Amino acid sequence: MHKKTIGDWSLDIAVYLVLLLSGLATLLPLANVLSKAISDEAAVVSGRVGIFPVGFQLDTMKHVVSSAQFLHSIGVSLLITVVGTALAILLTAVTAYPLSKRHLPGISFIMLLFIFTMLFNGGIIPNYLLMKQLHLINSLWSLMLPALISVFNMLVIKSYYESLPEALEESARMDGARNFTILFRIIIPLSVPVIATIALFYAVYFWNDYFHPMLYINDAKLKPLQLYLRDIVMDADSSNAANKSIDDLMNVSPEGVRAATVIASIIPMLLVYPYLQKHFVKGVLIGSVKG
Repeated sequence: MHKKTIGDWSLDIAVYLVLLLSGLATLLPLANVLSKAISDEAAVVSGRVGIFPVGFQLDTMKHVVSSAQFLHSIGVSLLITVVGTALAILLTAVTAYPLSKRHLPGISFIMLLFIFTMLFNGGIIPNYLLMKQLHLINSLWSLMLPALISVFNMLVIKSYYESLPEALEESARMDGARNFTILFRIIIPLSVPVIATIALFYAVYFWNDYFHPMLYINDAKLKPLQLYLRDIVMDADSSNAANKSIDDLMNVSPEGVRAATVIASIIPMLLVYPYLQKHFVKGVLIGSVKG
């Protein structure tokens, strides 16, 4: 066994220090936001809150999540996230399959068209006019349809498809399987790790998106959670909050409300992530092809 030298130990210590500092740089801002959300408002306003709460209280969180509109907005966001992610994964996985076949005629030109759309787009005004002409203003489909295929995500799945052994498809074709049978019964089951990863990317996008709802959604009943939380933050900065009681204005501060909205918006994703984490591993190809 190779005995570590002083240089090896120094390199290990340096690597661990870099990882530790990177982890702290990620966690400390989140700890500060969480502390502000549950700290006494006087301490938040005076700037005495660091990474630990000062004067524990939940009034700010209750102020953010207590309204019926908050619960309704969560339902809208869940609907957009679940339906949008399912459709996006289906279309992205199906699109990536033929593009992974380099022997098809014209495949390079088609790939160029996809990459062109990743680099250039029409812009905000043409997209808004398109949604208006399609009568999708104040429709949840305006938040899902434009994002059903991400070229970057499609390229990731395509690359994974290309890494699969061709013997899998050849043996299936010898047994009479057609393209859709091969895709849905062989390729996609073997691609669960990458599909789960891309599904998380899509879910986070649909969940966090507030810019497109701000453009296309005017009906309060269709506002997703992020747009509702944005309105709360704007109201917290407003000096004439007509819908707030005197007690609310005295017990909450704009800084505390901002922190509480951030925590309220990330908790659902934090609850979902552990269930998908187990799929972030190498594909289940070992033993699938026998020599």
